[in-house]
Amino acid sequence: MPRRSMRAEIATAALDRFHAHGYAVGVKDITDAAGVPKGSFYNHFPSKEAMAVEALAAYGATLGLEELADESVAPLDRLRAHFELLAGQAREREFARGCLFGNLTADVADHSPLIRGHLEQGFDDWAALITGAIAQAQRDGVVAAGLDAATTARFVLNAWEGALLGARAARSEESFAAFFTTVFDVLLRQPN
Repeated sequence: MPRRSMRAEIATAALDRFHAHGYAVGVKDITDAAGVPKGSFYNHFPSKEAMAVEALAAYGATLGLEELADESVAPLDRLRAHFELLAGQAREREFARGCLFGNLTADVADHSPLIRGHLEQGFDDWAALITGAIAQAQRDGVVAAGLDAATTARFVLNAWEGALLGARAARSEESFAAFFTTVFDVLLRQPN
């Protein structure tokens, strides 16, 4: 069986290292985790920033965004399933690591316009999918028409990021319970 490319091994290791340790992780730590020589990093990536951008794209692929966009599923069902998927991922990691988008925003957004731009775009794309689900739920009459779908979506996404921080700090699901109750039983509840 052919060996995976060094580039793929470095990318996989970088995603894991950035997610576990933040942007402060060194290139040597990444290449050691990949089992490749440090010099090979720069044969495949022009900079640590470029590698972080690729790690963000790879992380984004783990968020289940394609299911969130699936309009054949009832909008609130797919929205809840999306956040349940993410909560399950957090449980599997025993509430460690949080969200790579959130982590790198805190670590590096003030210092790297390149990474900040990709983080902003990632959050915007994610919020747009949530907006679509909320707008569809409004058209279906299951969410109040008076809510601004885009503003509500951004609030829901920001609330999720905060719930992840709370779960990470407490190493418990208490913040998730508050998120699901507030978002689905209060904010997005069926209008009377």
